[in-house]
Amino acid sequence: MDKKSLFMEIEQCRQEMLALSEEHGLDSEPVLSTSEKLDALIFAYLKKTS
Repeated sequence: MDKKSLFMEIEQCRQEMLALSEEHGLDSEPVLSTSEKLDALIFAYLKKTS
């Protein structure tokens, strides 16, 4: 996956996490799961840019 696609996926995941946090609260399973996915995407992006 190229950097631009990865960045777009990060932004989409971030938006999803924000929406879920409004629905379920910050410590809910859906938010925590999405947060872990976001962490993995950010880590992958950082590996590509370093």
